[in-house]
Amino acid sequence: MCVIRIHFTSDDFARVRFARRPSPVPELHAALMMLGAPHEELLFGRWRSRLLRSLPGAVEPLADLVPDGSAPAFLDVAGDTLDEGVALIRAAHPELVRAGIEQVYARRPAPPWIRALHGGDADAWRTLDRAQRAAYETVLAPVWPLLQDLHRTEFTRHALAVAELGIGATLTDLVPGSRLRDGVWEWPLPDFPGVREVRLGGRGLILRPTFHWRRGPLIQDHPDRPTALAYPAGRGLPPAPDRAGPPDEPLAGVLGRTRLTLLRALDDARTTTGLARRIGVSNATASAHASALRAAGLLTTTRTGRSVHHARTPLADLLLTGGTADR
Repeated sequence: MCVIRIHFTSDDFARVRFARRPSPVPELHAALMMLGAPHEELLFGRWRSRLLRSLPGAVEPLADLVPDGSAPAFLDVAGDTLDEGVALIRAAHPELVRAGIEQVYARRPAPPWIRALHGGDADAWRTLDRAQRAAYETVLAPVWPLLQDLHRTEFTRHALAVAELGIGATLTDLVPGSRLRDGVWEWPLPDFPGVREVRLGGRGLILRPTFHWRRGPLIQDHPDRPTALAYPAGRGLPPAPDRAGPPDEPLAGVLGRTRLTLLRALDDARTTTGLARRIGVSNATASAHASALRAAGLLTTTRTGRSVHHARTPLADLLLTGGTADR
């Protein structure tokens, strides 16, 4: 049995905070780990089968980075959008990248592209970038608006619990079976061996719900920034969009998954910034996709002062309604 202990100072209790919004890269990695895990077959079996059939070949290099299901530390980043998360991975210190790869491949030969990544090769980094983006398009983009709604619900639940019960009771409620005693938050993980000690040392703690991973909390513990803890949240089922169709639906094939997600996110008019946050991309990416959809007659853009608002056109509404009716 594994026991995880997080040691708080008095300053740390004042620096516990809840992530403002879901972060695409950690949620993507949680989903990919769940995809390769053998547990929860009853609830996640069909989800795994569907995704494994639909993942493009560009995603395959990601499996080389986690041959034992444990990712190297340089992949532990956040970022409010996919672009930010990918940029943070690329900005990792070369020594951190090399150390992570050497740890993963300490007892086996590494594939050629991994050896190239170890040496800082630009083509190897582009391979990783393509793999991350291809995985996001297939796994998260179809459900990203739903994940944002789930995150807001969890954020509200957390805020109410802190107000009513205090931070200590709220923390133990997040992880069933855990306890907080003498400044140490401790919980058992029956399926894992050993003891893991995490000392916050005044850095604080960021709480981040994850809606794909169903096992114990996932911890990012870097000495130069607050510790981040992702805990399983939601109903225990893999997120499934209400309106998005299967991965091979015709509209996705014509428009691309991100542009289809962008159109679906325009249930109300949104600014470029609001739209970018809604679908988990940068402002520049949202603006570029909006421009393409506007040129195709699928959305309109209205300027009010310094901001612009995007809205679906009747043609876009017809396409989306027709796509739903056809299934």
